[in-house]
Amino acid sequence: MSSFADLAQYVIEGAESQVREQVKSLTAQGVNPLEIINQGLIAGMSVVGTRFKAGDMFVPEVLMSARAMSAGIEIVRPLIAETDMPSFGKVVLGTVKGDLHDIGKNLVGMLLESSGFKVINLGVDISPEQFVQAVKEHNPDIVALSALLTTTMTAMKETIELLQEEGLKDKLKIIVGGAPVSMDFADQIGADGYAPDAGSAADLCKKILCL
Repeated sequence: MSSFADLAQYVIEGAESQVREQVKSLTAQGVNPLEIINQGLIAGMSVVGTRFKAGDMFVPEVLMSARAMSAGIEIVRPLIAETDMPSFGKVVLGTVKGDLHDIGKNLVGMLLESSGFKVINLGVDISPEQFVQAVKEHNPDIVALSALLTTTMTAMKETIELLQEEGLKDKLKIIVGGAPVSMDFADQIGADGYAPDAGSAADLCKKILCL
């Protein structure tokens, strides 16, 4: 018999093949797919997020855990109506124009997804116009901007200014993050929040949406 505890542990260990086996076993037993996600996959990833914030797990391990969790979700997703998928809100995420760094951004995306957010990951080198287009298309609750270079931080400001010009900024929250970014800078450019690391990003999103 497979159990949620076993599944969560395999997620923590980043054991992708075992996660797949556990999920298939649980679905074969007729277990509710949402329970598999919430009590097994997300429960395991929550532990990973806590350990990562505490410095007890590192980026490569977290990425392995996130991949394992995603593999499990892919198996159960077809069994769930899209409207039933648990979601705190929708986040459009991207690395700003001129910046090609994506490990931190992807980590934020994975941790947000494991916390119950729907994430639209635009990728890297995303222009202000592309962010505006994504907001119009997806109508997110939050836009998350990432920059790893001091030279690309100005693109964060330009993106926020364009969202303001297009009349979109007041309909959502904007958060920023990345190695050179600070709370002071976030305040200067009119962002609604700043996350110092990937582990804090999900907490910040919940906080600014008052969840």
